[in-house]
This record gives sequence, structure tokens and C-alpha cells, in this order.
Amino acid sequence: MSADAAETFRALVLDQRDGVLAAEIRTLSDADLPVGDLTIDVSYSSLNYKDGLSITGAGKIARFFPMVPGIDLAGTVRHSDAPGYKPGDAVLVTGWGIGERHWGGFAERARVKSEWVTKIPPKLTAARAMALGTAGLTAMLCVLAIQEAGVDPAGREVLVTGAAGGVGSVAVAVLASLGYRVVASSGRPEQADFLRSLGATEVIDRAAVAAPGKPLESERWGGVIDTVGGETLAGALRAVAYNGAVAACGNAGGIALSTTVFPFILRGVRLIGVESVQCPAYRREIAWARLVRDMPAELLDGLTTTIALTEIPAAAQQIVAGQIRGRTVVDLAR
Repeated sequence: MSADAAETFRALVLDQRDGVLAAEIRTLSDADLPVGDLTIDVSYSSLNYKDGLSITGAGKIARFFPMVPGIDLAGTVRHSDAPGYKPGDAVLVTGWGIGERHWGGFAERARVKSEWVTKIPPKLTAARAMALGTAGLTAMLCVLAIQEAGVDPAGREVLVTGAAGGVGSVAVAVLASLGYRVVASSGRPEQADFLRSLGATEVIDRAAVAAPGKPLESERWGGVIDTVGGETLAGALRAVAYNGAVAACGNAGGIALSTTVFPFILRGVRLIGVESVQCPAYRREIAWARLVRDMPAELLDGLTTTIALTEIPAAAQQIVAGQIRGRTVVDLAR
């Protein structure tokens, strides 16, 4: 292979032509890459709901064009101008605006700022790091939030909403591995067996959680990990037990929250917001270490589907339509 050929790579590029969004595979060179002090040979990425919104145009995710989408990436350092990193280091990036304000992971090469980078923990491969990705990181941050709030495995059941999605499925598996009795809520009844295989002790319909009710319902949930928002979050709050905690991280069910103060002032319920895009490095390191420890590898492999770069546009349509369960990894070598 010539030196010139070695400097080119494939990327999925979003662009707008006459106001119409287009996604296509292009051959780019290192000269096309944005500024940054680390250049990474990307081996794997992952498809998230936010990526689906970006590629389909269902959400205004990309801040400028052309844009390489993909909010996750993993690979090895190709070139480093940053202390602490050298060629060959195994690294990952999630969040920090990649795929939105900075070119992201749907390319065979990326250039990023070193402060965004996390070294892949020992015992974790790049493929499994992306099977976790932003969804896994978010799920573990939610688990940490309710644990730190005192939600104990020996207590009441823990509810996970949107349980068949990326964040929800990882949360179910992690919580079950830690000994919690997990109730999985989903709008897709056909996924009940899948959710039980991850460790859910019961699967309930999303509508049962989101249904209108009294300001306070009977105490059931010791804790909640909510990936949905809207009426689902409001319904979950009404049934949280005394001194329980809710970690909220999503808005697929809407951004409005119609509730009362009663769960908070009569039961001492804590509503904790969880955000992973700008999560500080020390917190990420804790979460990734816990994922290696607490997420069973065989369950992670079982909830993961792998696709090629060329398959991303079709998969993006599916994830926005709610037709994908678990996690979708993009193998850049395919």
C-alpha cells in the first residue's frame, strides 16, 4: 500500500444539500480531520438513539456540516501530541460533543482532544467497550446514583423504564448482577423473554407505569432508573417508597414532567439527574471500572448486535422507530 493510500480512510459523512440531509460513505484523508492532539485509528463505534436522531434528521444533533456522526469510538492511538498517551494505547471516547460539535466515531480515523479520552480498562476489549459505550456509561452512572442515595439490594424492587433499549438493558443486567430485584418496564411486550434473560424478575407494560393516577400511589419502588421521561417518569415517582431515589437520564417519552411535590416532601424521594456527555474524568473512571466488574460479559455479548459502517443509515432508521433492542456495535473493519 502506498503512503498516500495509507493516509486515507472511510467515514460516514452527514451533509446538507439545499436543506436536505444526506448520509454517505466518503473516502477522506488525515488532512480532513479536525484539530486535536490525539489521532486514533478507530476499530469500533456504537449506534445510540442520539446517533439515530442525527442521521435521520429526526433531531437537530449535528451543529454544523459536513459532520461525521457517532458519539462513541474505541481504538488505538495513531499519533499523540499529548503527554500520557503514546501510539498503540487502547482508548475510548464517549460524549464531549463528538458526533455533534466535533467529528465523531463513524470513521476509521478520528482526531480528538486528549482530555476527552479514557484509556480502555484492563480486561475490556475495544469491541466490548463499544457494546457498553455511552449507553453503558449512562446506565452505570444511574446505578451509582441510586446506590449512593442508599437504595439497597435487600430492599424493595427497583424499576427500570425503557428497559429494552441500550441504557435500560445494561441497567437491568448490572442491577440483577448486584442482587437487586429488577422490574423491567417496556412498551414492547415481545421483548419480555429478552429482559428476563438479563435478570429481570418481572416485566410490565410501559402503559401501566405511565397511566394517570393519584398524587401518591402505594409504595412499591425502592429505586428507579428512568430512561424515558414524560408521563413514565411522573408515574414512577408516584410509587417510589419512603426515602427512595430515582435516577433520570432520558426523554424519549417527552420533556415535560407533570408531578406534585408530594413524593419529595412526604416520602423524601430524591430525583437525581444523570448526564454522561460532560461527566468528569474521575467519575468516568469509577463507572468504567464498575462496568468491568459488574456487567457480566456473557450477557453483554448476548444483548449486542454488530453491523458494518455501510449498515448504519438503515440501523439509524430502526433505532428511532424503536425496532432495535440492546446495543449495536459498529465494526469499522467490516
